[in-house]
Amino acid sequence: MNILDRIKADHDTQRDLMKKISETEGKSEERRELYEQFKTEFEAHAAAEEHAFYAPLMKHSESTDQSRHSVAEHHEAMELIEKLDSTDMSSPEWLKTFKQLAHDNDHHMEEEENDVFELAEKTLGEARLDELLGEFDSRKSQEA
Repeated sequence: MNILDRIKADHDTQRDLMKKISETEGKSEERRELYEQFKTEFEAHAAAEEHAFYAPLMKHSESTDQSRHSVAEHHEAMELIEKLDSTDMSSPEWLKTFKQLAHDNDHHMEEEENDVFELAEKTLGEARLDELLGEFDSRKSQEA
């Protein structure tokens, strides 16, 4: 397993949580618990990914622009999470904002898996991707 495999596994977890959240209603305990799980997972994943994946990619001119774009998408998602945190879960606005977050995050994850992973393999190589897994896991556990 390398960092790309770990990132993909995290994405699968996020997709599952987003699907479950979108099936909840109102200000239920289930919605609150699932949202808190998603939020913790997303924030820890994003911090670890920026530290252990995008920082090394930014050191290479051929992957700098894509890396900056992906990091900017993390920050846009964090703004939506902040909006969710300040919105009543039972309001239609909360679900609308969550659906926007889920849509944007799906786009981000697909872009990583279909474009960024290939770029990372070319830019960093398999050996480096293997090494970065430990850094990713360490940072994620600090954030969670």
